[in-house]
Amino acid sequence: MTAAGTAPPMSDVLARIVRGTRARLAATPIDLDALRERARATAPGPDALAALSAPGVRVIAEVKRRSPSAGAIRAEADPVALARAYAAGGAAAISVLTEPDHFGGALADLAAVAASVPTPCLRKDFFVATRQVAEARTAGAALVLLIAAVLDDAELVALREAAEALGMHALVEAHDAREVDRAVASGARIVGVNNRDLRTFAIDLATCEGLRARIPSGIVAVAESGIEGPADVARLRAAGYDVFLVGTALMRSGEPAAALAALVGARGAS
Repeated sequence: MTAAGTAPPMSDVLARIVRGTRARLAATPIDLDALRERARATAPGPDALAALSAPGVRVIAEVKRRSPSAGAIRAEADPVALARAYAAGGAAAISVLTEPDHFGGALADLAAVAASVPTPCLRKDFFVATRQVAEARTAGAALVLLIAAVLDDAELVALREAAEALGMHALVEAHDAREVDRAVASGARIVGVNNRDLRTFAIDLATCEGLRARIPSGIVAVAESGIEGPADVARLRAAGYDVFLVGTALMRSGEPAAALAALVGARGAS
């Protein structure tokens, strides 16, 4: 058991990514006050919470070139071209990986995507500092991803509040029952359940199914990882999800707009 208020031990891969993130931030000091001023002066983005609360199937379509679990996915991907395809396919939001070392992303990818589509954009990275939240706003993000396994309770609240103070929302990601409870207790209005086991990288949609009841009504519940097609969307809709974060399946598709449209049109009980 871990002490109250603390995040559980991280997997080796996650811990390595977080160490790299902290080292990268330490190696590139900035004027935080000036960054915050720029963030406050940036025009607000689309309302991500409203987009994810709309009726029907909502998909957060992801732009990522590679990952530790899948390796190279689409190394030469053009983020703007993909984002436009996703918008055409009916994406409710677009997730952009900005972590460089393990996912091949960059903050510039997010800025380019946010400037090219009217769809709310999520900065998907490994947040450990309010600096990253301010960077997300200046790049046009409407959402930031906060990982419960990375942050203790106080950090979750502080980063969520920092995002909301800048006109954004936070998607708080959990992998097990304890993390879901921590995400809810943090005041998150959007909670994601990741089907991927961080220790083994194995994916099991039953994770989402088993944890849905822990997310109260009024909080947007997002199913993450392992969603390959309409049948998976239908299965998880039957468990009570209407919002799905989908990356690898779309990135590997030769026709991402059509693949996304098929997900958005999936039937299933909600």
